Amino acid sequence: MLKDFSVSRGYARTLDSQDSLGHFRKRFFLPENTIYLDGNSLGLLSEDAEGTLLRVLDEWKRLGIRGWLEGQRPWFFFGEQLGEMASALVGAKAGELVFSGTTTVNIHALISTFYQPSGKRSKILADELNFPSDLYALQGQIKMKGLDPDQELVLARSRDGRTLDEESIVEMMTDEVALVYLPSVLFASGQLLDMEYLTRAAHERGIPIGWDCSHSAGAVPHYFHKWGVDFATFCSYKYLNGGPGCAAFLYINKKHFDREPLMAGWFGFVKERQFDLSLQFEPAPHAGGWQISSLGVLGSSTMEGALQITLEAGIENIRQKSLMLTSYFMKLIDAGLRKAPYHFSYVNPAEAHRRGGHVALIHPSEALRINEALKARGIIPDFRPPDIIRIAPIALYNTFEELWELAKALQEIMDRQEFKRFEHSRKAIS
Repeated sequence: MLKDFSVSRGYARTLDSQDSLGHFRKRFFLPENTIYLDGNSLGLLSEDAEGTLLRVLDEWKRLGIRGWLEGQRPWFFFGEQLGEMASALVGAKAGELVFSGTTTVNIHALISTFYQPSGKRSKILADELNFPSDLYALQGQIKMKGLDPDQELVLARSRDGRTLDEESIVEMMTDEVALVYLPSVLFASGQLLDMEYLTRAAHERGIPIGWDCSHSAGAVPHYFHKWGVDFATFCSYKYLNGGPGCAAFLYINKKHFDREPLMAGWFGFVKERQFDLSLQFEPAPHAGGWQISSLGVLGSSTMEGALQITLEAGIENIRQKSLMLTSYFMKLIDAGLRKAPYHFSYVNPAEAHRRGGHVALIHPSEALRINEALKARGIIPDFRPPDIIRIAPIALYNTFEELWELAKALQEIMDRQEFKRFEHSRKAIS
């Protein structure tokens, strides 16, 4: 993937000169004097996303309520249309993907339908390395069924505190499990789970399985329908660059369109009869039936432009460059920053097929303060306890030379002991 690797700046510049996606960088608003490497937490604004936001704002100004049906992309059908746009990124068939809610709201909506404990099949199998919000939702759904999460939520354990073993997860898919819910990529270590294998294993045991793909959608191609994934959700503000608080996507495999959305709401009603104002809920016969309420149209209008630029680049091309960027940075670590006095390493899998879109850089004692020292230099990663600095080079706007600058900064921070200027306590958002 990286021929004739060199630690020189010139090699980084050569890679940038050969980058077929490099021209997309000009369409993003890059913070001044900053190397932004936190796109797995919040992606940057593009001119495309700004354009669709301003268009919808203007529609509101000119059309008022008529925008629901007369906007360039009518607001009333916005969620369904954006779902169709994004389908190619995750391998969804027509009607299987809708843009609606937020990740945690969608988890509640989906789990309420797919978690149906019966007899000895009463447990949800999840994992201990998932983002806590997912586990909070699972606990709440178990309580809603009148059951005890301490008994019914079973967590796959990590042998190293960093990664999960797929075979061990499969071994836990017993006849007591009613549902499996897992992340596609572990938010801290960046491990990419084998979704196809785990989905097949669950189905062989008669267990439905769902996925949180927030840390992979937009960086890693998925094939939900082909793999038989039962349901999934993912946010839009990380690799998809939709903006802070932008809505999420909800996926339902079409084989489940006859299931009842139990967290029923106004916007899940059959569109053509929604304003009949029936007192009996009639769900739309597709993923749209799991919508609960209308989108915040202004806040979500950025997604249209953000999707346009992602689709133009192509998810396979994005994945190829993402892997090259992370491979390059890992090689820089291996070449000069592993040994004393630096002691850096990474805990994400080195194999491309097991790695998401970020490098989980670790330092045994000073990760938090090194993270703060980087930010003081205008380099923006983020920190995840206890010792991970997440480095997320985004294929659409980051460069190889920026990663070379990062490696150089890490060396200088350690040589000059710059991290000692910072406290050991973290801020509210790190």
